[in-house]
Amino acid sequence: MTRPRTIWLVAGEDSGDQLGAKLMRALRDAAPEVVFGGVGGEAMAEAGFGSLFPLDDVAVMGYLPVLARARTLLRRIRETTEAIVRAKPDVLVIIDSPGFTHAVAKRVRKAAPGIPIVDYVSPSVWAWRPWRAKGMRVFIDHVLALLPFEPDAHLRLGGPPCTYVGHPLIERLPELRPSGPEIRRRETEPHSLVILPGSRRSEIERLMPVFGRALEQVVRAHRVEAVLPAVTRHRALIERLAAAWPVPVQIVTGEAPKYAAFRGARAALAASGTVTLELALAGVPMVVAYKVSRAEEVIARRLIQVPTIVLPNLILAENAMPEFVQADCTPGRLAEALAPLLAGGAARAAQCAALARIDDRMQLADADTPSRAAARIVLRAAERPSR
Repeated sequence: MTRPRTIWLVAGEDSGDQLGAKLMRALRDAAPEVVFGGVGGEAMAEAGFGSLFPLDDVAVMGYLPVLARARTLLRRIRETTEAIVRAKPDVLVIIDSPGFTHAVAKRVRKAAPGIPIVDYVSPSVWAWRPWRAKGMRVFIDHVLALLPFEPDAHLRLGGPPCTYVGHPLIERLPELRPSGPEIRRRETEPHSLVILPGSRRSEIERLMPVFGRALEQVVRAHRVEAVLPAVTRHRALIERLAAAWPVPVQIVTGEAPKYAAFRGARAALAASGTVTLELALAGVPMVVAYKVSRAEEVIARRLIQVPTIVLPNLILAENAMPEFVQADCTPGRLAEALAPLLAGGAARAAQCAALARIDDRMQLADADTPSRAAARIVLRAAERPSR
């Protein structure tokens, strides 16, 4: 009787936990006998996963929070490494969160070089610190990319073998695509304008005042209803900051209300991030903005290697969505860019045409799903002879 394949998954935050749960289901569909181990959160637990410790122990972001919990993080890195080396899985899959997962992978490679290691979600080596790609070859055997341009980036930068497996948002297209009545709602006044000031406290605090003043200018010339999908944990902060806006805004929380707002939206004003890809797949024309601290700006100017920070622009290889960063992120410039998207005409038509090309760039062959595409590569890695 053959031994069931053992696959260890190591996630470091909630988004990786969600990816891990979908990957587990796809792996079980392809290989029902598979056995899992590693680190995960609630979504992976619901899929039948037993984590070595709570995900909250390592799900920290930002320099100061990491420094504050450095002892716990180092202990969990050591414990995770030791458990993997003892278990000798057929393959180790690390999922995003490179600060934690790459630290584990490096130690596993040194202690047990025969264990294949797959990295699910490429670090943004194409955007900043590109030298990381070449360094990953030492401890990563294969990278599973969420964005279609990432395999070429790794090839150019000397990174590990990399395959585009698709972004998880592809599996949520039915939730993002507007129905007939929702398409007609986009053409009806007052137009629905979706406002998205970010998911982190620092983003919200910097962008909410600017967005509020931009909205004040927009409503002087256009009939709009503003909808703001808020991150639940920051709702109180958003409500406090929105109370100072001269224009009322409807605040909603949760994925379903957010996607409903996207499906009916005429246009969006959004902070740069994954939400711009959600908007693009929903076919919502947008203006993108971002602001960081002065110190972060100095560092970013030295390290960022891309001509745009907007994901749909990177996927299309053209600056179809206007972006306003740092000093350019002013109420007047944002309002001026939003006006033609609300009114209609050449600028709106050009952006809608660009958004329509996103599908061709992101879809997988044969109507595959990201989870299944990723699972096939993981199982092939598990079948390879030891290094």
